[in-house]
Amino acid sequence: MEKSNIITVAWTGILNTNPAMVYISLRPTRYSYNLIKEQGEFVINLTTEELAYATDWCGVKSGKDVDKFKNMHLTKEKANFIKCPMIKESPVSVECKVKEIREIGSHHMFIAEVLAINADEKYINKNGAFDISKCNLIAYSNGHYYSLGKKIGRFGFSVEKKKKRGKK
Repeated sequence: MEKSNIITVAWTGILNTNPAMVYISLRPTRYSYNLIKEQGEFVINLTTEELAYATDWCGVKSGKDVDKFKNMHLTKEKANFIKCPMIKESPVSVECKVKEIREIGSHHMFIAEVLAINADEKYINKNGAFDISKCNLIAYSNGHYYSLGKKIGRFGFSVEKKKKRGKK
């Protein structure tokens, strides 16, 4: 908890369902690289429109020079299964345990098992499911941040049979 840092990561994603696995790719020159390599764990904190400034700032500044939690007024929250902190202001925090590091070029890929997914209760709908449309998530691509959350379809909608309309 004391020796922690926030790093903004563009290269991340899901690798597997069972067991649940994710990855992040970092340059070995980044301050957080050795923290993660030594501790063997990290948290993926999803970010929102409200956190966009802090997200960008934490990606530009180095944790070796500044305390990003303090400077961006973010709250460290104790994780359930790992020692590094979650960001309380994040709608979803994914606790990860490193299983493998692959050196793939300019970046090294940290392959990790998901130990827990923590979601803020205000984003859980009446059926107990996470409602992504409530939290204004953002994504990063080609140097820009984009707002997410508009539902445009569901899995299988492209091959769904049209319902027949009854006669009037």
